[in-house]
Amino acid sequence: MQHIRNNNFTIQQGDVTIRLAEAFGFCWGVERAVAMAYETRQHFPTQHIWITNEIIHNPSVNQRLREMDVNFITVKNGEKDFSGVDRGDVVILPAFGASVQEMQFLSERGCTIVDTTCPWVSKVWNTVEKHKKVDYTSIIHGKYNHEETVATSSFAGKYLIVLNMDEAEYVANYILNGGDRDAFMAKFSRACSSGFDPDRDLDRVGIANQTTMLKGETEQLGKLFERTMMRKYGPDQLNQHFLSFNTICDATQERQDAMFQLVEEKLDLMMVIGGYNSSNTTHLQEIAIEHGIPSYHIDSADRIGAGNRIEHKPLNRDLEVTENWLPDGPVVVGITSGASTPDKIVADVVEKIFALKAPVPVA
Repeated sequence: MQHIRNNNFTIQQGDVTIRLAEAFGFCWGVERAVAMAYETRQHFPTQHIWITNEIIHNPSVNQRLREMDVNFITVKNGEKDFSGVDRGDVVILPAFGASVQEMQFLSERGCTIVDTTCPWVSKVWNTVEKHKKVDYTSIIHGKYNHEETVATSSFAGKYLIVLNMDEAEYVANYILNGGDRDAFMAKFSRACSSGFDPDRDLDRVGIANQTTMLKGETEQLGKLFERTMMRKYGPDQLNQHFLSFNTICDATQERQDAMFQLVEEKLDLMMVIGGYNSSNTTHLQEIAIEHGIPSYHIDSADRIGAGNRIEHKPLNRDLEVTENWLPDGPVVVGITSGASTPDKIVADVVEKIFALKAPVPVA
């Protein structure tokens, strides 16, 4: 891929022009986590090794770990089953981190822990711990069931997880005007701390986020709550009711900025490459959709089939197969990939696209 980077992120072959985003693929936090996970088997060649979750949201990387005889903790009825972990086993914590409860259990079990948690995730944990020390409620911008947000909320005291601006505006309106407490609790029943009371716990709030969320939305959310607390308590009392630290991941921001730049170009379609459960990859796809560009989210080149067929995941839908997805004639294809996607997978996709559009020799 380096030769494409060196050629102004553009490569052309026949009728196909491919434009790569200027920042895509593995970030340093992911690269570090994967290297540490692979090296764990070298350091402990004969020991039983577990990992508490996918190391990153990339199927090929996780499959390689399985081939190295790394065991993944299974989930039963929505709960992780640690019953197979024996005293002295080696346990890898993934890039997303692990909850306080999981780490405490593994420590008490006498496990050797290899912690690959991304430092940016750890920075968010430090932020919610600061909120906890001064008895502020952490409003976390994220997905309540995402493993990173599960880990982050375990470090918080009181917390409320909001997915998007619609949910944030609902909370802001409740702060200003009150409302139906039962309806509030029903809406956030799986996204708040035990014993949370919106009538008591929303007078002092701090902002944090899942590091893979859209940067612009996290910033909007923070400004919304800043304005809300200012309106309710007055500008002179803002610092007693609102805390905000920058916890937006640099790598996530760079990839989103590069995507916003790419979609301003004249593209016929957009390829977004990454795991289907990858939050940062999904947000890249959202940017293409917002700009009206036909987009195809795939997790590997194997999704591109013969006969101009592609198996892909539309936003918020299951996998679908689209026929004749690559148009006839000259075509400009934009390509980006999530922070958990190796360059090799991107290169394979580029080769597949060129192969599909290769001119048929005249007999």
